[in-house]
Amino acid sequence: MQPFHILLLIAAYFLVLILISYLTGKSATNETFFKANNKSPWYVVAFGMIGASLSGVTFISVPGMIGGEQFAYMQGVFGFLVGYLLIAFILLPIYYKMNVTSIYQYLEQRFGKVSYKTGAFFFLLSRITGASFRLFLVALAMQYIVFEQMGIPFWLTVVISIVLIWIYTFRGGIKTIVWTDTLQTLTMLSAVGLAIYLINDRLDWTYLEFLKTDAFAEKGQIFFFDDPNSSTYFWKYFIGGIFITIAMTGLDQDMMQKNLTCKNNRDAQKNMISMSILLVIVNFFFLSLGALLFIYAENLGIDIPIVDGRTRTDLLFPEIAMNQDLGTPLAVVFIIGLIAAAYSSADSALTSLTTSISVDVLGIEKKAIEKQMPLRKKVHIGVSLLLMIVVIIFNYLDGNVVSNLFKFATFTYGPLLGLFVFGIFTKYQIKDKYAWIVALLAISISFAITYLPESIIGKYQFHWEILPLNGLITMIGLWFIRKKDKEEIVTS
Repeated sequence: MQPFHILLLIAAYFLVLILISYLTGKSATNETFFKANNKSPWYVVAFGMIGASLSGVTFISVPGMIGGEQFAYMQGVFGFLVGYLLIAFILLPIYYKMNVTSIYQYLEQRFGKVSYKTGAFFFLLSRITGASFRLFLVALAMQYIVFEQMGIPFWLTVVISIVLIWIYTFRGGIKTIVWTDTLQTLTMLSAVGLAIYLINDRLDWTYLEFLKTDAFAEKGQIFFFDDPNSSTYFWKYFIGGIFITIAMTGLDQDMMQKNLTCKNNRDAQKNMISMSILLVIVNFFFLSLGALLFIYAENLGIDIPIVDGRTRTDLLFPEIAMNQDLGTPLAVVFIIGLIAAAYSSADSALTSLTTSISVDVLGIEKKAIEKQMPLRKKVHIGVSLLLMIVVIIFNYLDGNVVSNLFKFATFTYGPLLGLFVFGIFTKYQIKDKYAWIVALLAISISFAITYLPESIIGKYQFHWEILPLNGLITMIGLWFIRKKDKEEIVTS
């Protein structure tokens, strides 16, 4: 495809998003922006959250995982399923009972203002870094495919992208996101489905025949029980997957804000349960595509892309979709799928960050009615500018530095996990003013543990299990700062 054609696709896609924004943003209020007036159909939220859960990184990187760990990722996906069920039956009832706008308002009612601000701060840090990292990776892919050839600098690509996101989210907010997520999910899944069909067709297989081949058997191992030191060991992936889901979905304003737009707790639970089942199926198809890509590359002698001297398996999907003569329809759907993957993450991040800063930091709900909407609009613009700056800075940093920043940001979910679990499953109050110190210590200790030398931990490789460990360290710290006087213990 020519760069001009790709630009036309991008323009057409954003016109559709802006049309959705116009239709959903009529007579929008802050209640619409933050909670969609609690009128979102649960099945629309469920389908849209598939795309939001996958993100641009998943769209590009999960198929590339096959080269290193086969289908081991599915072990984590089974953990996701358990985590979503725990969110549905433990966290959602709490959020709906308290009628929160920001889920971190729970921490204020349970422990106090410092715990509340600590939880909100770590969400903001995690989401700003995480959303910027994901947008940065997909922007790099877009730069690699099209914009570099047109002489468009990376910074301008980022600015235009975020301005477009701002345009279709500034009015309707989360109400718009619920519906645009549906379109973005459909687009992503169409790209994956079409790629699977076309590659199988070239290899003269049906999908079921492909699953029965020896080539698939060589790449399709799911369960790994043999080496507890390995990062692919079943219990690491499975247990880590449970806690990753609880922390990065159930305790994340970005993900939960969509759930809280449903009419009531029962609808939100339907959404969560159906979405979790669909996510297992969708991830299996993503990994199936990965196996197909590697088999196709091996059969046709296609080299895995090399960038800056490093083999990049996560660029194998773009390479085959765009450059290996599988047809214009796949190239078209891939480009739109890539755009959808990038912006399904970025647009909801922009909305949730606006919500958290407005509610948690600025206390917008306590201000005069006439001041609330102007304040929210200013915050929305400010967050847009912040994301632009962070993504552009990432482009000037060493790749390892950027990866480590993202890795560090994932550790900030540990204190959220510890605070919520301690609040829900114990009756203790804490000395609230020390909550932020406990959170910082937990992050620092758990981060340091992952860098322990081989002389101490042997050949053990940390994976997602570091998150529950981080949460446990936070809970131990909270136990030490608990209030010990009987009259200060919360009664059931």
